Amino acid sequence: MNKIFRIGALIALVMISFNAEAQKGKRKKHDPERAAQTKAEFLKVDRGMNNFFNTAYGYAIFPSIGKGAIGIGGAAGKGVVYKGGAVAGGVNMTQVSVGFQFGGQAYSEVIFFENEDAYKRFVQNEFQFAAQASAVALKSGISADAKYADGVAVFTMAKGGLMYEASVGGQRFKYIPPNKMK
Repeated sequence: MNKIFRIGALIALVMISFNAEAQKGKRKKHDPERAAQTKAEFLKVDRGMNNFFNTAYGYAIFPSIGKGAIGIGGAAGKGVVYKGGAVAGGVNMTQVSVGFQFGGQAYSEVIFFENEDAYKRFVQNEFQFAAQASAVALKSGISADAKYADGVAVFTMAKGGLMYEASVGGQRFKYIPPNKMK
């Protein structure tokens, strides 16, 4: 049994590294244009999200996060951070998970910051989601009942794959100042 787990873990690591390289090749920079397109896609699914975009102190948009797992999983993506509706920098997201999981998926994610304190924790790299954190999987009208938790609200939208979940636990973020965005 231990040998099967080791083989599965090795396969997962290989898949994750291939996925990471594919992501790296597709997007070598934090792209405000793709972030704007992703925002439009979120608003198309649920016009009520406009309230979040208009009233949030700031937000981060991840156009595409790739996730894969066979027992051990990983996810990564690049996004753009906004403050007052203007680009304020970039952000890298990574996630590692262990447990009963199998498959792969791609999804978009938006993180809203209700106030200056939540935004500052994020851009000062003092922010990560706890293991039990979750997001609202976007569908029409869902944003009307969504609430901030600890100054943060998170929405995800599946793009494709065989593994659907709204969990964001274990995500870590690294803020990239505007002058260092690639």
